[in-house]
Amino acid sequence: MEEEKGKLEQEKHEEPMTFIGMVAITGLFGGILWSALAQLACYFNFTDIRVNVILEPWALGDWKKGWIGTVFSILTIGVISIGASFIYYWTMRKIKSMWGGIGFGLLLFLLVFYVLNPIFPGIKPFWELSRNTIITSACFYLLYGVFIGYSISFEESEKKYREKNINGTAS
Repeated sequence: MEEEKGKLEQEKHEEPMTFIGMVAITGLFGGILWSALAQLACYFNFTDIRVNVILEPWALGDWKKGWIGTVFSILTIGVISIGASFIYYWTMRKIKSMWGGIGFGLLLFLLVFYVLNPIFPGIKPFWELSRNTIITSACFYLLYGVFIGYSISFEESEKKYREKNINGTAS
C-alpha cells in the first residue's frame, strides 16, 4: 500500500476486471449488438420479427411499437442476455471450440421459437414463419451464441494460462 502512494500515475497498474464482470459485460454488449443488428435486418425485410416483441406480454400502450419501444427492447434484451451469458459460464465455459457457442445459440433459438413462442403474440408459430425469417433468426442466434461462447471460453483459457504461468514461475 505504501509503495502505491509513492509511484507516479504512469507507474500505477490498473486492476484487471474480474471474470464475473467480464461475463456480465459480454452478455450485455452481445445482447445489445445482436438485437440491434436483428432490428436492422427487420428494417431491410430479412425477417418479420421486430425486437419489440419482447415487450408485448408485459408493456401496455402503443409506445412499445415506436422508436422508444425499439430502444427499450434492445436494452432489455441486453439485460436478459447477461443471464444467458452466466448460463453459458456455468455450463459450457470450458469448451474451447466455437461449436459450444453454436450449440448454445441453437438451444436459445429453439427455446424462443418453440418453448416460449406462446407468450409472444408477435411471433407466429414456427411452421407459419417465412423461410427468410427462420434463416435470418437462426443465423442471429447462432452468431450470438458464438459471440458469447467464444468470448467466455477464450477468457477462461487465458485465465488458466495466466494462473499456470504465475504458479510455474513462483516455484
